[in-house]
Amino acid sequence: MSTVVEETRVLSSPGAERASVRVVDLWKKYGDTEAVRGISFEVQPGEIFGLIGPDGAGKTSTFQILGGVMSATSGITEIYSKASRDARSLVGYLTQAFSLYPDLTVGENIRYVGDLRRVPPEEITSRGHEYLSMFDMDRFIGRLAGKLSGGMKQKLSLVAALVAQPRVLLLDEPTTGVDPVSRREFWDTLAHLADNGLTIVVATPYMDEAERCHRVALMQLGEIHQMGTPAELRGGLGLKRMEVRTANLSEAEDRLDTDEKDKGPIVDVQRFGDRLDVMVSDVEAGRREIDSKFNQGTPPEIRVADPTLENVFVATLRSLGQETHTPPFPGEHPHQDLRGKIAIDAKHLTKKFGDFTAVKGINLQIQYGEIYGLLGANGAGKTTAIKMLCGLLAPTLGDMTLAGESGSLRSSSVRERIGYMSQKFSLYDDLSIEENLEFFGGIYGVPQSELAAKKAWVMEFSGLKGKEALITGTLPGGWKQRVAFGAAIMHEPSVLFLDEPTSGVDPLARRAFWRMINKLADVGTAVLVTTHYLEEAEQCNRLGFMVAGELVTEGTPSGVKKQQGGHLLEFLVDKPQAAADMLKEKMDRWRVSIFGYRLHVITDEDAETGQRTVTKLLTDAGIVVHGVQEESYSLEDVFIAVVEKNRASGKFAAED
Repeated sequence: MSTVVEETRVLSSPGAERASVRVVDLWKKYGDTEAVRGISFEVQPGEIFGLIGPDGAGKTSTFQILGGVMSATSGITEIYSKASRDARSLVGYLTQAFSLYPDLTVGENIRYVGDLRRVPPEEITSRGHEYLSMFDMDRFIGRLAGKLSGGMKQKLSLVAALVAQPRVLLLDEPTTGVDPVSRREFWDTLAHLADNGLTIVVATPYMDEAERCHRVALMQLGEIHQMGTPAELRGGLGLKRMEVRTANLSEAEDRLDTDEKDKGPIVDVQRFGDRLDVMVSDVEAGRREIDSKFNQGTPPEIRVADPTLENVFVATLRSLGQETHTPPFPGEHPHQDLRGKIAIDAKHLTKKFGDFTAVKGINLQIQYGEIYGLLGANGAGKTTAIKMLCGLLAPTLGDMTLAGESGSLRSSSVRERIGYMSQKFSLYDDLSIEENLEFFGGIYGVPQSELAAKKAWVMEFSGLKGKEALITGTLPGGWKQRVAFGAAIMHEPSVLFLDEPTSGVDPLARRAFWRMINKLADVGTAVLVTTHYLEEAEQCNRLGFMVAGELVTEGTPSGVKKQQGGHLLEFLVDKPQAAADMLKEKMDRWRVSIFGYRLHVITDEDAETGQRTVTKLLTDAGIVVHGVQEESYSLEDVFIAVVEKNRASGKFAAED
């Protein structure tokens, strides 16, 4: 039986309990702007319901109305049959911004929120301890909230929201900037809470998170255009995905990329670090079309796969005319002559802060024209490593060469060859976009003869053409990231450092980012990028995984997956949470995770034996297995496995 059919059957099995969230013909207008345009949906108790869509789709306005903090223009919004304005005591609401007090401790923040929600003191203490223990944060109860990592801050925000024991939880992009280990723990906890009857409505720009929802609604320009389980949406796309591997991806992309008006079998082409994803309407016709494009030379390696939820997202937005446009960059100084040479060369790089060693003797080489992804959980040493690699921090031990210089890495000549987009600071919020671009153009030494064209390109790339006077701090996160990226590359650096460049950016805009990053690499720029979004890491040519200050694994995206061995099995069962809890008692906890109604299990046995072993464990526990199939590893699976295997061998990050 197909996964789509089975998911539908599992979904319809609960009793007909009244909806916990009910939205009927909801409209929200700001003057002449219609942010929400007549949307309707219901969410059942214990369901995780995802609202996905690009910046400006209307998701946050919907959340604010459901949370009772803003009135609707018209329509009905109910929480357990009460108008949302009158049901605020039933709702926990996590906004995009960190809403707790950085100068209070973890325990003090929880007590403060509990007092505001009129929770008895003894219950604040007991519930706070329960939820902190669930997140493995009880040992940090005395730490200042401002000293927590991004992932721990989000966990604390969730604990604070849960202290009042709401019946509905609203989460507006709760894991932006959170590392993959913390994200996995966060979502496993959400699955537990939903299994206990809590209704969860979540907005996320990350499609791998949307896969963890029971149902999702795709929202754009204030309207809902598709709604269903992830499997239903993927199955309804009517396309297949062909992974094409060949030596020269840039050339292959040019050969296969087709005009949207072309009615041939190739619908879409997207470049990744070591492959192209080619969406086709018919597999055999697509294969013939690909072969015809490579009739001279070595034919590419082709693997057929199912579409992803991101493919659905992009295809739906394109059908609505929401294609991203990447204008030609007005580059005057390519670096083709540098291709193949070493741009960054670190040998035995070590950094100590007192008795603490943040980075432990890493060796790293990155060539011009290469995109290298440096991955690691919070506390792994990535930030310290990057500061040394770009010359901002002197190493305690080791040698460092950057852009051909091995002496003073802070000299003006080196600075002019480096571009840096920081996650925490990239633009001045109190300046206009125009003023920011003028400032960065000046400090990077962009010639006046080129500055106007470069600024115009940034405005067009970011989708803000004609809005140069907007104050930067008023921009939504995704648009601000686009401007920051443009500012970092105006001077055409030969080495580019990008620290989580697409954090909070929707999939369509993320494509525009990576199309531009690939173009920079094609003309010889060396790019080092960090990201917590592991599907995005597929875009890199090579990856390095850091754990506890050490570089423990390196390779291409496909290569690091092959290094892991074992198999990923997907089970569809009648009681996924009970199944996950039982299996986590029988094997390493990190090997088991819930994705909506599906269960992912990593086994070191061969696929057939692993399937029999896990199926027996489930059936012996009274759990019905509706279906099982082998799935390909995602980079998140690899990341979790690498981190957890190294933890098991005694390597712990600073926060562990």
